[in-house]
Amino acid sequence: MNFAILIANTDQEINSCFSVFKELRPTLNYQEFLPQVRRQESQSYQIIAIRQHGEIKSVAGFRFCEFFAWGKVLYIDDLATLSSDRGHGYASSLLAWLIEYAKTEGCKGVHLDSGYARHAAHRLYLQKGFRLSGHHLSLEF
Repeated sequence: MNFAILIANTDQEINSCFSVFKELRPTLNYQEFLPQVRRQESQSYQIIAIRQHGEIKSVAGFRFCEFFAWGKVLYIDDLATLSSDRGHGYASSLLAWLIEYAKTEGCKGVHLDSGYARHAAHRLYLQKGFRLSGHHLSLEF
């Protein structure tokens, strides 16, 4: 597979990831996307992406967090691949990169939340050694 993993830093790189994020998060708005990413960066949020033939195929948004329960972890907010490009190993490659990056940054683990119906994603996470360890509960206003 001939592709590059890049850390999206510039406005252009971040904006080029929008269409993949939009598939995962349909309520995203292009005009609000970059300003929100920039706000989240103040909380250590970063984006990595796979680019192949000039097109972004897969993205991951992540941050470093510290918890009493887990210590320092790399938390994956978002992991998505264009629906037309699934099954090529892009998400698996990003996940492998994130796991190694977490290790080099002294993290005690990698954490994420995933929707109940995302069965293909769950298969990938379990293949990478993740375990189902709890339920995420939320109260929205």
